[in-house]
Amino acid sequence: MDLHLEGISHTYGDIKVLEDINLTINDGEIVCIVGPSGCGKSTLLRFIGGLERPDKGQVLQMGHPPVDSLNPLTYIFQDFALLPWRSVRGNISLVLEDHGIKGKKADPIISDVLARTNLSEFAKAYPRQLSGGMKQRVAIARALAVRPAVMLMDEPLSALDSQTRELLMDDLIDLWERDRFTACYVTHNLNEAVRLGHKIVVLSRRPGKIREIVDIDLPLNQRKDHSELLDQKQKQLWSIMREEARAADKELVHG
Repeated sequence: MDLHLEGISHTYGDIKVLEDINLTINDGEIVCIVGPSGCGKSTLLRFIGGLERPDKGQVLQMGHPPVDSLNPLTYIFQDFALLPWRSVRGNISLVLEDHGIKGKKADPIISDVLARTNLSEFAKAYPRQLSGGMKQRVAIARALAVRPAVMLMDEPLSALDSQTRELLMDDLIDLWERDRFTACYVTHNLNEAVRLGHKIVVLSRRPGKIREIVDIDLPLNQRKDHSELLDQKQKQLWSIMREEARAADKELVHG
């Protein structure tokens, strides 16, 4: 299923947040969205997911989600959003219960996503027993359980230390190689963007407009072997953003 964003603009009170966003997210690709602080990245993701409606423009879903998709558009947040009184298996089963899938009907789905996220041996563990990286794996497994057409990922690795981020990026790449899922991935981390993004959308300082779209044609599973190219892409992104990032930082400090 493709997503087409047509003329998305939005204002909160007197503050214009986004202006004339036109973008296509193709089936099977990861699109990363980067930009200065306060440029509307997360707001745009909420419009894509239908949590809010923009003042102008529309988000079109072209084609059909998988026939067994329970939630075509599914979020993964940075704070994991796990229920502490439920085990790993219980947290995953919750999203299936919302669709009336319980007990023996849910067991094979849960076992499958646990295996795909390397969590099978932790099925009975509780969130308090898990590291930050493991908690985010549970959140990813929970998202996969509803077989989404598009995963909407809002700074999913920002709360993790650098080593754990590296491991989770490897895990996401392995998952994508197996399942070729579609994702819109908001991040402030340019290293994540060049490691995971098939195309990277650079938003301007508020009001957020698309300044540039940077494509990276190198296969995801080969990128760690091409650090020089990734460094060049990261420098390219920073050169696009640098001055506006500085200006946005001053706004945040003095505004």
